[in-house]
Amino acid sequence: MNNKMLALYGLKWNPFAPNVPTEALHVTQRLESFCWRVQQLAGDGGFAMVTGAPGCGKSAAMRVLSASLATQRDVTVGVISRPQANIADFYREMGELFGVAHIHTTLCRPVLLVDEAQEMQSAVLAELRLLASAELDSQILLTIVLAGDGRLTERLRSDEFLPLASRMRVRMAIERAPPQDLQDCLRHAMQQAGAATLMTPEVIAAICDHAQGNLRALMIMAGELLEIAAQREARQIDETLFFETSGRVPPREAKAPTRRRQ
Repeated sequence: MNNKMLALYGLKWNPFAPNVPTEALHVTQRLESFCWRVQQLAGDGGFAMVTGAPGCGKSAAMRVLSASLATQRDVTVGVISRPQANIADFYREMGELFGVAHIHTTLCRPVLLVDEAQEMQSAVLAELRLLASAELDSQILLTIVLAGDGRLTERLRSDEFLPLASRMRVRMAIERAPPQDLQDCLRHAMQQAGAATLMTPEVIAAICDHAQGNLRALMIMAGELLEIAAQREARQIDETLFFETSGRVPPREAKAPTRRRQ
């Protein structure tokens, strides 16, 4: 979003873009609790997992988690950028993040975050269990947080990965959000960006209903409305603009059903 568009609505950033500042993300009580539990887990080491359908907010949750862990003393957070990598590339990236050869001798507690973990090769996913512990499983060297969609859940149910699944000490399953939760998230996004009244309450309610519980779909729709509003230099995203751009018929203009003549 260019500076002219930002200035038009007094925005500090595009509230609907994926790259909003981490501190501006909406943190629910469930996510706050999950982050706290992983913080405690990081002291001893072990596995945690975030699951949910595509677009439900897993990556945003991992960003919030990463920021919360970064405030902890003696914790080093590393994020795997290529979950689909083979074992050699995986260890190369691990070495760059932590210095794998020295994990067992350092006082720092390493935490590895893996988003899109359903894309991990089976050999690498199995390697995580062996990498994370030593001394016959009595010494936990690493905290690993996996985030993925239903494919990750299904893989961990297989016999091959039951040993890994059994080690998951902290879990959070993100479900489709009800409209009210989406409204809270949307309002929070606009307020943090500096334009709490960017949308009318009616438009907020309408697009949150239409998003069908999917956070990504909601932000895409909101972003499209913002672009159109800026193009027209509209002062606010209101019902008129929403119905014009969505192709939907306003309730007051919907035709009443005609009665059949007797």
